[in-house]
Amino acid sequence: MGGSRYFGIVILVLLGSLGSIQAQLELGFYTKNCPRAEKIIEDFVHKHIHNAPSLAAALIRMHFHDCFVRGCDASVLLNTTSNNQAEKDATPNLTLRGFDFVDRVKSLVEAECAGIVSCADIIALVARDSIVATGGPFWKVPTGRRDGTISNFTEALTNIPPPFGNFTTLQTLFANKGLDLNDLVLLSGAHTIGVSHCSSFSNRLYNFTGVGDQDPALDSKYAANLKANKCRNPNDNTTKVEMDPGSRKTFDLSYYSLLLKRRGLFESDAALTTNPTTKSFVTQLLQGPLQNFYDEFAKSMEKMGRVDVKTGSTGEIRKQCAVVNS
Repeated sequence: MGGSRYFGIVILVLLGSLGSIQAQLELGFYTKNCPRAEKIIEDFVHKHIHNAPSLAAALIRMHFHDCFVRGCDASVLLNTTSNNQAEKDATPNLTLRGFDFVDRVKSLVEAECAGIVSCADIIALVARDSIVATGGPFWKVPTGRRDGTISNFTEALTNIPPPFGNFTTLQTLFANKGLDLNDLVLLSGAHTIGVSHCSSFSNRLYNFTGVGDQDPALDSKYAANLKANKCRNPNDNTTKVEMDPGSRKTFDLSYYSLLLKRRGLFESDAALTTNPTTKSFVTQLLQGPLQNFYDEFAKSMEKMGRVDVKTGSTGEIRKQCAVVNS
């Protein structure tokens, strides 16, 4: 009897602690300490994103890369130091853009209320606001994240899903972050906007298995077009290619249509059609209305935004996003 009572108390304590973990991120976290913070961020995004609308894709990619390494803690923003090589300098992050944009937002928020709003929350908010401002879906961004103090080059290489990843690799890397196969398909849907460099997929065109061959999973006409007009040699590291040709500025379902035509740019895109569960979900999304995709995408974005967040007294609120506080 006493044992079961003790067990019940333990369960209650565990449930209470789990509840507090969930509750530490909340909508309107800054309402009391910096009530204008989210409006300042939103206004800045809406004022400036139209000067460079391609930044919307860059900022959501930054959010994605941040959350997959040590959680959503702005570790991707930290600079390399004399005794530490940071995530920012790892291969997957060399083509990230938007650091200056985030810094400008941070300076505005610091001027309003110094030392209150984290860089991690700023990444999450500017990613959402930039997608909305360019015509894409809205999702809720609970706030209260704190900034990490560690940024590790190697961890970026091992945790960020690579463009050459097969289905098993992708499934594992997403599962490691508590994300399931639906999340994998939905978050990949962000490839409906933006561009890629040839270097991220040229092996599919020129040297897929090391003998100068082409990836048979890539539509041959599409591959021929890419070789003739975009990535004219296997060493091209500068040419940019639309990830969703003809529709890259519109957050729509055409990315998924291309997957079923074997025209996904990355191996990781094509991988979504190699598993019956993910392929079926792609088909399901295409058969439904655009708003259904938006609603489901929103759920996955909010879920990703909660990955391994630092809250409470963990981490810090950086004064400058590129350096830890001294």
